[in-house]
Amino acid sequence: MNYKLHTLDSGLRALTVPMTSLESVTTTVWVKTGSRFEDKRINGISHFLEHMVFKGSGKRPSAKAISEVIDSIGGEFNAGTSKDWTSFYIKSRVGNLDTAMDVLSDMVFNPLLKSNEIEREKGTIIQEIAMYEDTPMIHIGDVFEELIFNGNPLGWEVAGTPKSVKEIRRQDFLDYRSAQYYPGNMIISVSGGIDETKALNMVKEYFGGFDKASSKPLSSPEFRVDQAMPMVKVNNKKSDQAHLILGFLGDNRDYKGRFAQSVLSTILSGPMSSRLFIEIRERRGLAYSIRPASERFSDTGYFGVYAGVDIKKADEAVKVILDQLYGLSDGKYPVSAKELTKTKEFLKGHMALGLEDTQAVGDFFATQALFLKEILTPEEIYKKIDAVTIDDVIYEAKRLFNPNRLNLAVIGP
Repeated sequence: MNYKLHTLDSGLRALTVPMTSLESVTTTVWVKTGSRFEDKRINGISHFLEHMVFKGSGKRPSAKAISEVIDSIGGEFNAGTSKDWTSFYIKSRVGNLDTAMDVLSDMVFNPLLKSNEIEREKGTIIQEIAMYEDTPMIHIGDVFEELIFNGNPLGWEVAGTPKSVKEIRRQDFLDYRSAQYYPGNMIISVSGGIDETKALNMVKEYFGGFDKASSKPLSSPEFRVDQAMPMVKVNNKKSDQAHLILGFLGDNRDYKGRFAQSVLSTILSGPMSSRLFIEIRERRGLAYSIRPASERFSDTGYFGVYAGVDIKKADEAVKVILDQLYGLSDGKYPVSAKELTKTKEFLKGHMALGLEDTQAVGDFFATQALFLKEILTPEEIYKKIDAVTIDDVIYEAKRLFNPNRLNLAVIGP
């Protein structure tokens, strides 16, 4: 799978990934910003702005007018916000690519941001926050990050709080957009059944005429690791299960051992034959769901495990998880050549299946272009995975599973 990365005169980068056998194409605008670039008073503004982009633009002054155009071409559109990126996409038939780019560029670069729409949308976002808080399986990630990144904006919730959302005004959006939404901080990815030259010309036509730079781009305080003892955070909530994440401070996005860590994570809590799935669910019946819970940022990250467990057996579940993690690192439960091979093939196969979708392909390449020094193709990543040895896996386990950097977050009664 090949890609090309182009830089326009404005500094905007355009990433094209031809998938010639397909009739669909996904166009995505990526902005290298998110909740970690906010201040406490306007926590949630990145996510709030994501909502407001759909409420009306220069050419299409209402949400209905925007959605009617996308519906008329049978397209799909949505957006997402994280701690350090925001994205907006439209998936369409290749023949309607110009319409998709026209709508997307107008939405992202010319949102109306009407004060009455802002006030109306506050209620929607506050309900969204409540929905996540009422869904422990999802909310436990926020609780864990609040614990592990305490004192840093990485520990704040992406959607903000009801209080901070209520405080946001139109001028806050204008100031934030001026600081972060400029070509040098953005990438346009176009992936699917495209003619590369035509797609690039459309990017130049619809996205090429915007200001080159921000006068005052926002920065985020770097996370400094100073944890010297284990930490626990319990969010007391009436529920039928205890939802927990147990994890350790880890490494950044560009860490050279990330492929060995992926193998390690998959051995422990990836597929249905992984160690923790077998020990926690199949042999002991302690949980229905157990899966990896890890994240990486430009300066830090974490390596963890999520489980939804029987409340009365939560202690036992934590003990079993720790026994498996420490047991792998100290040789009590060695990694066999057969297990290593199976894990590598799972990772490669799972990745290949995920990249059958045009949106997933755009995400795969664009997030690398945003954050990494080098963009790797799937084939190059397969080789990186194949090169991982048992010694590499054990080395990463010993580095990560430091009892002094252990963290446990729990939601439950």
